[in-house]
Amino acid sequence: MLYKFKSKADGDLIMLEANGRQVLEIIGKTPGARGIILVAEMSAAVSALQAAITQDDAARKAATGEAKAHEMDSVSLHQRAKPFIDMLRRCEKENADVTWGA
Repeated sequence: MLYKFKSKADGDLIMLEANGRQVLEIIGKTPGARGIILVAEMSAAVSALQAAITQDDAARKAATGEAKAHEMDSVSLHQRAKPFIDMLRRCEKENADVTWGA
């Protein structure tokens, strides 16, 4: 399954299910087949994502030794969430909600 995020103010953003679910959980949304992120929620969503990215970056730096390094995903949360954060910022500026469908 894929998550497809849409808005009138930006192009579509597609994420694999696990990545879309993670991003939605971070911003306090219940992952599901459909949903909406209101303009009023976008600033808090960006802040929550940035805090999670900071934690993920710290965990990656703290991971020492081969065993812990192999447990970490090769693509960081920062890399996965950056396009979503950019979308939220553009949509907030344009006063456009973001919806998703799975």
